[in-house]
Amino acid sequence: MAATSAAPVAPQVLSVSQRLRGMFYVLGPSESSFRGMEDVPDYVDQATPLFITLIFLEIVVKWTQKRHPSARVNDSITCLSAGVLSRLPDVLSRSIELSTYSYMWENYRLLKLPWNSPWTWYLTFLGVDFGYYWFHRMAHEINLLWAGHQTHHSSEYYNLFTALRQSLLQKYTSWIFYLPMALFIPPSVYAVHLQFNLLYQFWIHTEVISNLGPLEFFLNTPSHHRVHHGRNPYCIDKNYGGTLIIWDRIFGTFVAESDKVVYGLTHPINTFDLFKVQFHHCVYVWKTFWNTPGFSNKLSVIFKGPGWEPGKPRLGLVQDIPGVTGKETPFNPNLPNYLSVYSVIHFTIMLGFYIDLFATKSTLSQVTILMRIGYIILTLTAIGFLIEQRAEVAVLEFVRCSAFLTLHKLGYLKTYTAVLSITCEVRLF
Repeated sequence: MAATSAAPVAPQVLSVSQRLRGMFYVLGPSESSFRGMEDVPDYVDQATPLFITLIFLEIVVKWTQKRHPSARVNDSITCLSAGVLSRLPDVLSRSIELSTYSYMWENYRLLKLPWNSPWTWYLTFLGVDFGYYWFHRMAHEINLLWAGHQTHHSSEYYNLFTALRQSLLQKYTSWIFYLPMALFIPPSVYAVHLQFNLLYQFWIHTEVISNLGPLEFFLNTPSHHRVHHGRNPYCIDKNYGGTLIIWDRIFGTFVAESDKVVYGLTHPINTFDLFKVQFHHCVYVWKTFWNTPGFSNKLSVIFKGPGWEPGKPRLGLVQDIPGVTGKETPFNPNLPNYLSVYSVIHFTIMLGFYIDLFATKSTLSQVTILMRIGYIILTLTAIGFLIEQRAEVAVLEFVRCSAFLTLHKLGYLKTYTAVLSITCEVRLF
């Protein structure tokens, strides 16, 4: 096994109360203000047990309400796979949002607001949410940005799994909208609110909560965000807010939930393939770019809305949006129970490797990290092929299992259960 690096600085461990309150953006300035970036906890990583707990509770509540599950194995695994893939680059380096922000702060700041002031904390709260609104809006109105963001909208279900269906590409453009804050707000304060804004948006991806009364006026709520995920004509390009809905009310993009919302893209992709979910619209933009005549029109393909075509307005025509009846059926090919169980078991094993990778990344060599990332991507791809019952899955699954045994033997993967360890030894010898 490759040599390890020097002992890392132990991250701050949050209490259960702090983790829970962080998810709902009610962890105050006195508990979440830090001098330096290295002191900021990884709130998202430490919230993982709460994600699992809330997902389980949502399933129980939905089953109690309607006597049927709120999610399907195939769609849920696809959502989790997208979330895992989106975070893998962070194993190799600090996220681009924090790197670019820190560079701007170190070299171009105009004013240094105190990191431990409540006023700085609340100003950053508003600034991050305002920046998120405009990024989110542009991600729907600019085709190039939509190519990344569409991943999050591709599920035809709406539940807490959907919240984890994140884009691998989105982070490489979203950072631009936060840079002006680096002229005066310390990176450590920004890093806290960037995580809180993301965490808050987890719990609003549910149908369990119907209406929050007076809070609906200024907070983004499950009702408002259900509209945002709808493909009904009245839902398109509405309710972009992250934590607050006031920006939508101010800039004219707010609409209240009315007709039954049908979820997903206006043109469903009907796939669970890991890479198609992430990159299918990139391929569409590429092909459309080359097939569209005229240089000006080619630029419009990239920088105007996804619904734009020559002769149409910047965002396309509302009448081009396919109508809905409310009786649409999500893509859900039949998968034998034994394959569902097999997929869940192997995904869970992979998830253990993924969690361990983040927990131990500072002690691992680059080669070990790359090997583990490669195996995780291979597993996600194979499971996607399996739940689609693709013809290539038999060969791919053989390659994946062989890779697992080889990497375990060489020490690049570690198993943490006796059963798996014994199985590996039997297979290898």
